[in-house]
Amino acid sequence: MSETGRDVRLLGAADVRALADRLGVRPTKQRGQNFVVDANTVRRIVRSAGLRENDIVVEVGPGLGSLTLALLETAERVIAIEVDDVLAGGLADTVAEYAPADAHRLDVMHADALHVTSLPVDPTSLVANLPYNVSVPVLLHLLAEFPTLRSGLVMVQSEVAARLSARPGSRVYGVPSVKTSWYADVRPAGNVARSVFWPVPNVDSGLVAVERREPPVTRATRDQVFAVVDAGFAQRRKTLRAALGGLAGSPAAAEAALLEAGVSPQARAESLTVEQFAGIAQAMSPGSG
Repeated sequence: MSETGRDVRLLGAADVRALADRLGVRPTKQRGQNFVVDANTVRRIVRSAGLRENDIVVEVGPGLGSLTLALLETAERVIAIEVDDVLAGGLADTVAEYAPADAHRLDVMHADALHVTSLPVDPTSLVANLPYNVSVPVLLHLLAEFPTLRSGLVMVQSEVAARLSARPGSRVYGVPSVKTSWYADVRPAGNVARSVFWPVPNVDSGLVAVERREPPVTRATRDQVFAVVDAGFAQRRKTLRAALGGLAGSPAAAEAALLEAGVSPQARAESLTVEQFAGIAQAMSPGSG
């Protein structure tokens, strides 16, 4: 019996391998599949996510259901999005076996998370072991599509975790850092040992916590701001005057926009906050004056 009184059995290493054998599943690198085999780890993830009993959680890439079961111990409802045909087909049966009293609180969507634009109910939290090869695009897409997502905790490759939570001036601060900060405050939330996965990955993993916040105040659209971010970092060794010259029409036009936004034309992209990028985009937008 779990701390919440829900009768959920979590998966251990033997359970994971048995389920994989039953379904004929072999993890593939193409889809970034590494299954968590440690119950303490999934409970730690749920605890770190700060879930409440009335939360509607979106989980991307549930795999064999290790984290799904831990989420059902706490959340009101779990919406699991799985692109793999076999895994999507087997998840409901796994939950019915390991958490029979709570199976009705699970929705399984057989879909690519990058193309999901609607869910059965409005989600409040994202908790997932994101497939490493698409982790940043999936995170940005879900934050954009579902404004009711107030918080989240995602497991990603450790170097991606560092980029997502990086601050201006950091060596790893870049496009993912800025675009994620448009939607949320981001912070590192710990590391995850390689030994808790099957198969054991050849990269380290990290947890990143996100907390929704209002985007910067600007008359520019999000797409216009992101275009400035992309251009600025495309040539990150160059000054912004040079890097934004193509987008603005000329280096001189870029300099004028930068000065209007209160940013030095000699600055580089890695030194700017998302608010400063928004200010530049507004200065470069027609009729922003």
